[in-house]
Amino acid sequence: MKKLLNTVYVNNPDRYLSLDGENVVISQDGEEVGRVPLHNIDRIMTFGHAGASPALMGKCAQNGIELVFMSRNGRFIARVEGEVKGNVLLRRQQYRYSDNKAQALDIAKNMISAKLFNSRWVLERMIRDHGERIDTDLFSRKSEFLKSSVNQARRREWIETS
Repeated sequence: MKKLLNTVYVNNPDRYLSLDGENVVISQDGEEVGRVPLHNIDRIMTFGHAGASPALMGKCAQNGIELVFMSRNGRFIARVEGEVKGNVLLRRQQYRYSDNKAQALDIAKNMISAKLFNSRWVLERMIRDHGERIDTDLFSRKSEFLKSSVNQARRREWIETS
């Protein structure tokens, strides 16, 4: 089965999340208003003062499902997250690269060039697909600017650090 990395959003601050078997139960005033199987989700985002049972938090951590608490305005409050998996050797090498200015410059040039290149092709696609509804001259000028920016990024010989 392919996992689709779905996110459940709980926008109502009066909702409470709990665990029933392998399901997230969403309730309000003690009455169930929704149910979602855990195996279908990757993340649960709550906004406002929604609460969650310790059993659900533990199950989410165990299954690698993020449980994120945000304020009503979307400001981060807390996150319950299970064991973090990663490649320690890869992280160590990345830190070594960041300490070597020449290697860091090469990586930065490649990343920035790729982002500019992709942005340019978004504009080119816009011109091709929607030319009759947009100012194609403006988009063409912006595309040419991005093209020259890619070349400038590739020729860069130093990194500004703060």
